[in-house]
Amino acid sequence: MSTLSRPLILGSTSRYRHELLSRLQLPFEVVSPHVDETPLPHEAPQALACRLALAKAQAVATLHPEAVVIGSDQVADLAGEPLGKPGTHQRATQQLQRMRGQTVVFQTAVAVVCLSTGFEQCELASVEVKFRDLSDAEIEAYLLAEQPYDCAGSAKSEGLGISLLDAIHNDDPTALVGLPLIRTCRMLRAAGIQLL
Repeated sequence: MSTLSRPLILGSTSRYRHELLSRLQLPFEVVSPHVDETPLPHEAPQALACRLALAKAQAVATLHPEAVVIGSDQVADLAGEPLGKPGTHQRATQQLQRMRGQTVVFQTAVAVVCLSTGFEQCELASVEVKFRDLSDAEIEAYLLAEQPYDCAGSAKSEGLGISLLDAIHNDDPTALVGLPLIRTCRMLRAAGIQLL
């Protein structure tokens, strides 16, 4: 178990990110970042994910300047169009109908910020996901079982959502769930946090 020279804060209330960060066996707090996640006009999915991840980390770091703060955001990229969290059953149905038979790139950005040391980094992990040609009945059954209304693109791959997919291609296996831990570890080390 590591000892931290600075407090570590996850600037996210996502239970998925909390579970992933817990794998590192570091003590951390969770603070809601209160950031407006509305895309800017014509904002590319990669740019949106990076902007929001950094904004979340910065918002929490402003309140806790001595801490090392992690912010993260994920945007589903369907041919350059950002798809966020559906929020409702109807919107989730529409998202999955549009994604069936398509390759969708899930853009997951992670940022690490420490105001007192001036440390600030952001990295993007892109995950290519090939969806099966899903029937309307499969989409409905999946949504009723998982209710993934808080997941970008309605695809909860760590659960039953894996059955929607033909293939996943990436270099950071936790990125699709919402926090790319390989990149997070690299940035935490750069920020002065010893992991082992």
